[in-house]
Amino acid sequence: METKILVCAFSCSNDPDNRFGSGKGGEGELGWNLVHQLKRIGRVYVLTDVGNRSAVTERMLKDKISDVNFYYISLPKILNFTKRIIQVYSYLWQIKAYFVARRLHKEIKFDVFHHITYANDWMASFIGALLSITYIRGPGGGAHKVPKAFLVNYSFKERLAERIRSIGQWFFRHDPFFIIGQSRASKILVCNKEAFDALPKKWQKKAEFFPVNGISDKDLSLLDLNSRAREEFCVITAGKLIKIKSFDLAIKAFEIFNKKLPDSEFVIVGDGPELEKLKKTSGGNVKFVKWMPREDLLKGISKADVFLFPSLRDGGGAVVVEAMAMAKPVVCFNLAGPGFHVDQTCGIKIEPLNPKQAVEDVVKALEKLYLDKELRKKLSFGARKKAEENYNWNKLGERLQKIYEDILKK
Repeated sequence: METKILVCAFSCSNDPDNRFGSGKGGEGELGWNLVHQLKRIGRVYVLTDVGNRSAVTERMLKDKISDVNFYYISLPKILNFTKRIIQVYSYLWQIKAYFVARRLHKEIKFDVFHHITYANDWMASFIGALLSITYIRGPGGGAHKVPKAFLVNYSFKERLAERIRSIGQWFFRHDPFFIIGQSRASKILVCNKEAFDALPKKWQKKAEFFPVNGISDKDLSLLDLNSRAREEFCVITAGKLIKIKSFDLAIKAFEIFNKKLPDSEFVIVGDGPELEKLKKTSGGNVKFVKWMPREDLLKGISKADVFLFPSLRDGGGAVVVEAMAMAKPVVCFNLAGPGFHVDQTCGIKIEPLNPKQAVEDVVKALEKLYLDKELRKKLSFGARKKAEENYNWNKLGERLQKIYEDILKK
């Protein structure tokens, strides 16, 4: 008998090219790709926000998918104001989704419920808590924080925002429905070490690491090993230009590096509120490039020598996986998503103890990669290999199938 899978994918199939502009693309790609992979396990029924209808319809036509059932859920218009704080909107949406799920379950008799997005590890799933079927949660994260030593460079408003985020998560994690759901879950998939450590030990026993970021066969095909066309040693980065991404710290490190080794350049791809401030504090060998379509970004990364990702708070870090797929050694902090993705086979991880030390260690990492071409070659090979073996969506689908088989045979 075919397994019937109910999925909650609040965010699903947003345009990945808008990831750094809207902040939703990564979530949507996760939702869409895992839904696509779940088809190998059984019949899939997806609850998603009504705002995704046009994107899902377009994506189904593009990917030639007709065997997934989507149900679009909206809140009453009187609650539209809650979209200003998407966490509040999503929480209320989850309540509505439960009543839809309960009605569908009476008709369809689902075997499994899988909560995918929002991909956090702190918000209640009312379906997971209250619908009496096997429950899988994740992958998700959220417990990662900006290290305290770095907050000294934040404005009062920025420090307050970080504090409110932590307090808000504390309340969400103590929500009775969250606790009931986590207790009921047969498997909790987490995307980084911080998310795992935030789980009580009784829940850690059923937790498993699983990334929120993946790469497609098409993405992997974009790598052109003969595309290297720069004479200068090129360090590249990409992302939304906001404080927590720490591009200011990266610029400081690069400029120290560039004074020692002037035949180098730093390319920053992205847009955001920090752009003008960053331009004012950077020298001539730092080049800013506006956000571009994803395929163009991947091709641009493939022409660089090193990918530097200085973010201090990034649960996933999709662009790190993309850089690995383009065979680039990655320099990043040993935090959250990037710290989970990168190991000694594909890059250099730095322990972020304080801003001064972090800058110095980034400089050392760049110097090491500049001077040691064999190390660069070795890490490039390792990055590509890890992307192909551990982050290809089809490989992740195989892992997901094994997780389902283990749970359903119990």
